[in-house]
Amino acid sequence: MDTILEMRGITKEFPGVKALDNVNVSVRRGEIRALVGENGAGKSTLMKVLSGVYPAGTYDGEILYEGQPMAFRGIADSEELGIIIIHQELALVPELSIAENIFLGNEIAHRGIIDWPETKRRTVALLEKVGLDEHPETKVDDLGLGKQQLVEIAKALSKDVRLLILDEPTSSLNERDSDALLDLLIDLRDREGLSAIMISHKLNEVSKVADSLTVLRDGMTVTSRDMSDSSYGEAEIIRDMVGRSMSDRYPARTPKIGETVMEVRNWMVHHPTHTGRLVVDNVNFHLRRGEVLGIAGLMGAGRTELAMSLFGQEYGRAITGEVRINGAHADLTTIPKAIKAGLAYVTEDRKSYGLVLDETIRRNIPLANLEAVAKRGVVDDRREASVADEYRRRINIKCASIEQETVNLSGGNQQKVVLSKWLFADPEILILDEPTRGIDVGAKFEIYTIIAELAAMGKSIIVISSEMPELLGITDRLYVMNEGRFVGELPTPEATQEKIMAMIVNSGE
Repeated sequence: MDTILEMRGITKEFPGVKALDNVNVSVRRGEIRALVGENGAGKSTLMKVLSGVYPAGTYDGEILYEGQPMAFRGIADSEELGIIIIHQELALVPELSIAENIFLGNEIAHRGIIDWPETKRRTVALLEKVGLDEHPETKVDDLGLGKQQLVEIAKALSKDVRLLILDEPTSSLNERDSDALLDLLIDLRDREGLSAIMISHKLNEVSKVADSLTVLRDGMTVTSRDMSDSSYGEAEIIRDMVGRSMSDRYPARTPKIGETVMEVRNWMVHHPTHTGRLVVDNVNFHLRRGEVLGIAGLMGAGRTELAMSLFGQEYGRAITGEVRINGAHADLTTIPKAIKAGLAYVTEDRKSYGLVLDETIRRNIPLANLEAVAKRGVVDDRREASVADEYRRRINIKCASIEQETVNLSGGNQQKVVLSKWLFADPEILILDEPTRGIDVGAKFEIYTIIAELAAMGKSIIVISSEMPELLGITDRLYVMNEGRFVGELPTPEATQEKIMAMIVNSGE
C-alpha cells in the first residue's frame, strides 16, 4: 500500500508556546489513520498546518503529498488537491438548503449563472453516497446534527476528496448517529479507496474504524502503530496519551453524604414555542449534601431542559412546581436569583453559553461573581488577575498566561475555565451538563477529581451525562429520565447499563 501523505519534522510555535515539536505522521492510500492525544497535544494544530490554515512559512518541516513537496498558502490550495478538512464546529450555513451548502463556493455555473437542475441532480447522487434520504432543497437548520455531519461529508465528496480530515466528528452526536457516521467512513474507505485522518478522543471508535494510529503528547509524536498489533490495546494508548498508566479511570472517593439540601416537587415545564407540549413532566427528586447525583437518559429525554428550567427558568414556559433549598422555598425565577440561592449551571455548550471566547482567561473566570472583584461598581484589575491566577493554579488550567484568549485553549482547558467561573461564585449546588463532552481521558480524570473534591467539601452536585460508564464511575445515586419524566432511581453501586436501559425501554411501553 503506497503512501499518500508524509509530514516530516513539523514544528509550529505561537508566542510563548511550542505547539508542535518535530512531529512526523504518514497516511497510506486507502487507510484511516487515527490521531489521538490529550486536549492541547497539537492534533488540530497539525491538521491546520496540513490543510493550509497555517500557511507555508509559518512552520518548519516538510509536507509530501503524492510524493511531491507541498507549500500550501491557504485552504484553497489544499482543497484543490483533494485534501478536505471537516472541523469540529460544522461550517454549514443553517438558512441555506442542503444543495446550496454542498456547492457553496464551488457552484455549478455557466456564464456566471448557477445551473440549479444540475446542482440538485448532483446533490441527490452525493446524498445517496452518504446514505442520506433528504430532499436537496431541505434547509440545513431543519436537520439534526448527525445528518448535518453527513452533509459535510457529501460536501467533501463534491470536491473530489482524496484525503479526508475529520476533527472529532462524533463529539456532538448521539450513539446511533455516531455509529452511522463511522460505518459510512468504513464504507467509503472500502468502496471508494478514501484515505482519512480522524482526530478522536473516543478510543472505542478508534478501535472500530482505524487501520493505524499516531499518538501525540505535548506537541510531539509518541508512537505510530498499526491497529492490527494485538499487544497495543486501549490501556497502552491511554498510557501513551497521558504519559502514565491509568488503570483506574475514575478517582477513588469515600462519599460523606449528609442531609437533604435541595428538593424539587411536581416540576412541570412546557416547550417555549409548542403550546401544550410538556418537556418536563411532574418531576420530583432530592439532592443531599456531599452527594454526586447522576441523571441518565437518552438524547431528548429532557435532562438539559430540566437543568435549564431550574437555573433561573432559562428554558421553557408555564413552569410550575416548587424547589426547596435547605428546607425553605427557593425563588429561581431569574438567573441572578438562582445564583443567589446557591445554584450554578455548567452548560453542555461551553463555547456558546459558558465562555466569552474572544476574552481572556482573566476576564472569564470572575464573570459569575463580579461583585467580588469590584470596588464601588468598578472591576479592580489586580483583584481580577489574582483570582484568575489562583484558579489557573488550583484547577490546573494549561495556558501561556491568564491573558490568553479562551478561544485558543483546548476543550478540556476551556471546561476548566467554565468550572472556575462557577466555583468562584461559591455555589452550594452545581449542575454539570455533559461536563466532559469533547475532552480526552486525561482531562476527564482531572474533571472527575475536581468533582470528587467538591463533594468532599460538602458541595452537592448533579451530573447529566450521555456516557453511562461515566455516570456509573463518579456518582452516588442515579435517576433515570425518559420523555420528560423520571422513570427510575438507583443507588449507583446497584446500577448497571442494562438496568438503566431496561428502565428507559419499559417506561415507553
